Amino acid sequence: MYEKIRSKKGFISDMDGVLYHGNNLLDGVPEFVNWLLENEKEFIFLTNSSERTPQELRRKLKRMGLDVPVKHFYTSALATAEFLANQKPGCSAYVIGEAGLLNALYDEGIDMNDINPEYVIVGDTRTYNFEKLEKAIALVNKGAKLIGTNPDITGPTEHGIMPAVGALIAPIEIATGKKAYFVGKPNPLMVRHANKALSCHTAETVFIGDRMDTDVISGLESMIDTVLVLSGVTSRDMLDDFPYVPTYVMNGVGDILK
Repeated sequence: MYEKIRSKKGFISDMDGVLYHGNNLLDGVPEFVNWLLENEKEFIFLTNSSERTPQELRRKLKRMGLDVPVKHFYTSALATAEFLANQKPGCSAYVIGEAGLLNALYDEGIDMNDINPEYVIVGDTRTYNFEKLEKAIALVNKGAKLIGTNPDITGPTEHGIMPAVGALIAPIEIATGKKAYFVGKPNPLMVRHANKALSCHTAETVFIGDRMDTDVISGLESMIDTVLVLSGVTSRDMLDDFPYVPTYVMNGVGDILK
């Protein structure tokens, strides 16, 4: 099993629960990352969070002792910006989110607009307030399309579990009667974007994650072999709760080097 995984050309890996918890690297991660670099594997570290830029994610890993070039990071913010640029080039948006999302949208030529935007976009943020909520509801009622960077209801932070995009966007959906379109996992679109960046065929790629409901299903629907690691939120006892299975199950990414 391990040799078959190591023979893959491309690796897509979730971050939180796979590489680290908070600000602490998980067992075997330094060895796994160094193996990727030394063997010149093509790899992408993927996150459903839209809050941080790839540069900020690189700095986070560097503080923990891993020096990974910025090209290896891909976020739901980048996927959302790429999706909108393909859907409606040169569009404008009213955005509730942080630097990771704003920078990604600017880089794709999407303008900020709080008067008559084509889209209202909600990402991970710590500056959510009633004024922004009121504005978003008004714009969606006027015809703006509602987009969420990811559907996660909650997310882990250094201060514990906090509301994520799915929770923040719910009041807008309820007040307007309009359902959001979510770009991040489990939407396979994000994994397909990441695999395209690797220039690998799906048969040559493996997707590593710690969640059955986002990671494994998005890899499965992208026709990519999946590795479920038990270092995050999913335990072995939870596998029977789902009508699908990962290709491989292991304790952590360090097991790949066995």
